[in-house]
Amino acid sequence: MKIDVITIFPAMFGPVLSESILKRAQEAGIAEIRVRDLRDFTADRHRTTDDTPYGGGSGMVMKPEPFFAAVDAARCAADAGCAEEIILLSPQGEPYRQPVARELASKDHLILLCGHYEGVDERVRERLATRAISIGDYVLTGGELPAMAVIDSVVRLLPGALGAEDGAQSDSFEDGLLEYPQYTRPADYRGWSVPDILLSGHHEQVRRWRRKESLRRTRALRPDLLTTAKLTEEDRKLLEEIEEEEAMGG
Repeated sequence: MKIDVITIFPAMFGPVLSESILKRAQEAGIAEIRVRDLRDFTADRHRTTDDTPYGGGSGMVMKPEPFFAAVDAARCAADAGCAEEIILLSPQGEPYRQPVARELASKDHLILLCGHYEGVDERVRERLATRAISIGDYVLTGGELPAMAVIDSVVRLLPGALGAEDGAQSDSFEDGLLEYPQYTRPADYRGWSVPDILLSGHHEQVRRWRRKESLRRTRALRPDLLTTAKLTEEDRKLLEEIEEEEAMGG
């Protein structure tokens, strides 16, 4: 997969892209990530990327020309005919969820547009971006941090990025639920013990416990997810057990 990031703050990405899974994925040729400085695609000696908004108002708006030129350059550097998405990171975009990450992971080429200031000229959204994405209902200074979140969540889904083909399958949201609790050594720490079932070596009982705890945690913290998750008959029985336990104070 090829990923191009277009930003006025390219230095922000260096520390993130040079560590952990993102670093290994690039070294292994799984992902090719290029960060492009939007100022390199301006046409004036001041390398201007923003201007005052038509109609008045406070703040500055990012100009359309540099974004279009930067995307043209990114396209020229990519393989002809590759499936691409041009994504504007914006608080007005669609909510970013795990299904969207999986969808993006199936693409050959992602181009991420990082806005700043009071926003981006609307012609970038209407005529250049194929979609706009928001990572949450809050406002950040720019699109750089959201772009990093998208890159990390997408690259880890690429085959081989986590080392094991099924490495991401038990993550939270992969099946519509939150992940079950995790434990490691020591088995007892300050009197807090690991659940006995995890020490039993009984794989089927461990599987059932994990599924039940995943449902329990989702029910407690994100009950909205249960309305859209694809629940099995076993899941429904486990939820009934959880409700009975809570009713009895268990």
